[in-house]
Amino acid sequence: MADGRIVVGVDGSEPSLRALKWAAAQAALTGGTLHAVISWEYPASWATLMPGVPPEFDPERLAKQILDQSLEQALTPEQAAATTRTVVGGNAAQALVDQAAGAELLVVGDRGYSGFKAAVLGSVSTNVTQHAPCPVVVVRTTTP
Repeated sequence: MADGRIVVGVDGSEPSLRALKWAAAQAALTGGTLHAVISWEYPASWATLMPGVPPEFDPERLAKQILDQSLEQALTPEQAAATTRTVVGGNAAQALVDQAAGAELLVVGDRGYSGFKAAVLGSVSTNVTQHAPCPVVVVRTTTP
């Protein structure tokens, strides 16, 4: 049973900010609650690329900062204050699928921060459209 909650994936990218704005507008229209989710994980390649990760590096804290800044940038102060914020360690697509359990809707941008700019649809958005336990909206990037 859906609970009126709208889950939105945020990573600080322009597509995720557009998704956040769209999700906030949808929550306002439907009387739903907005639940913004960001995830973080150490890339497997870090072991070889960055053998000495500084001990002060805290990816969870960085993810929380990105989430807070994204809400501040994309939403009104009232909308941002009413938004539930969740920082999850792990794979972004799996975190969103897990957080969407029981939700009314899951909203993502069409691509986030990745090296594959030419992809038609990002790997996270592709994955969640296939595995989410609720309807998914992918907010597409408009091109000039």
